[in-house]
Amino acid sequence: MPLDPLSSTFAALADPTRRAILARLATGEATVNELAAPFDISLQAISKHLKVLERAGLITRGRNAQYRPCRLEAAPLDDAIGWIERHKQIWQERFDQLEQHLRDIQRAQKEPPK
Repeated sequence: MPLDPLSSTFAALADPTRRAILARLATGEATVNELAAPFDISLQAISKHLKVLERAGLITRGRNAQYRPCRLEAAPLDDAIGWIERHKQIWQERFDQLEQHLRDIQRAQKEPPK
């Protein structure tokens, strides 16, 4: 079952190795071997992670003869950040309302009985 783009982005970001790869690509393009260097996993495992990132649209792979650099694509991250920010605002408003409601209850409890 195909995932929507936002779900694909969050699924790709769920893995710490993939997040580390994206952090490295944020500094500039890199080859698979360069991306694999800091990890104690096989090139095949790195390639699988790269395929997940590529399917999510988070990276692209270029081709220049034998050199196939990977590049970070920020648009899916921007979409995820937008979604998070919208929901953060909604929840912040709800927490603010709850806080005000709790203050009203505390104030009512402190008032002397009539």
